[in-house]
Amino acid sequence: MSTTKLCWLDIRAAGAAREAIVEEAAHQRIDGLVASDPADLLDVPPTVKKVLIPEDGEVPADPGPAELVILPGGPGKRAEAAATHPGIEFGRFVEITDAESLDEAIRAARTERWSVLHFRDPTKIPLEIVIAAAADASGAVVTLAGDIEEAEVVLGCLEHGSDGVLLTAHAPGAATALKRAATSRTGEIDLVELEVTATAHIGMGERACVDTCSYLGKDEGILVGSHSKGMMLCVSETHPLPYMPTRPFRVNAGAIHSYTISDHGRTSYLSELRSGSRVLAVNVKGETRVVTVGRVKIETRPLISVDAKAPNGQEVNLILQDDWHVRVLGPAGAVLNSTELRPGDRILGHLPTADRHVGYPIDEFCREQ
Repeated sequence: MSTTKLCWLDIRAAGAAREAIVEEAAHQRIDGLVASDPADLLDVPPTVKKVLIPEDGEVPADPGPAELVILPGGPGKRAEAAATHPGIEFGRFVEITDAESLDEAIRAARTERWSVLHFRDPTKIPLEIVIAAAADASGAVVTLAGDIEEAEVVLGCLEHGSDGVLLTAHAPGAATALKRAATSRTGEIDLVELEVTATAHIGMGERACVDTCSYLGKDEGILVGSHSKGMMLCVSETHPLPYMPTRPFRVNAGAIHSYTISDHGRTSYLSELRSGSRVLAVNVKGETRVVTVGRVKIETRPLISVDAKAPNGQEVNLILQDDWHVRVLGPAGAVLNSTELRPGDRILGHLPTADRHVGYPIDEFCREQ
């Protein structure tokens, strides 16, 4: 199965909003638009794949601009259609309602270049079975989703997710939401080496432990900083401690005023995070994934301020709990205890380039000190 997530919009029920939806889809670089009438694909730009799913399951005499036609039934029907229309790709549509139709979906996912699957029941176990069965297949499986929330589940199902999602678009905004859901799961972020310049014990204050719903790796944590343009990589509690068990889901992240990066690149204060919030987990290679917050523990603890400087001269600050078991990550995954940091030590960090307004990046004057 493919690692690239396809975003398709179904415009069959768009009505009067179709023109605006098509325009937004092109702007958001949606991969495909699905219609039942070839005429509805005439004004679709060439950057978007034109997909036809006929209502009656039969190829019209003139498929118009359609590049891909999805049909139900066995391979013989598609082979006959391909012989009649040699310039068009053909794929299979399967509606899964029972064990027999699930077997058909598995067969399609293993053998077809394109499979569009509609799971009638709300459980995602049949989709998990299809994903597992077709893990080594070269075709693409596109799964229908009823809304954005379901699309996010489909994209993350069994960790790998469906190759793509087909979302019904009733109004403008669907393309933007789908693209955001498909692109916020993983990616890379630029990390730099910061040189510690000073540390100071600054007294008591509230710090936040971010407990996620995922196991975090030994070289993985979250980015935290006192200012939105400079953050340090705080490691998860996956490394052994002599007096307590490891907490591989937790990051002892810093004082409550600190910023971290949420999904979609927005920043959040640690104090704003709640159960169900989503933050960006980052490893020492800069590889990212979105993880869900289970809870945030805020408690009064002694604090230590860590100052560092980036290669470009930019100053970065992080305020952490003043305790040796609170750690940050250095180059090559080195684990550094906060209380043992000294000038000259090197920490991994990130330097966002944009200023922030209510967490969103914006190009404006903003001074933080």
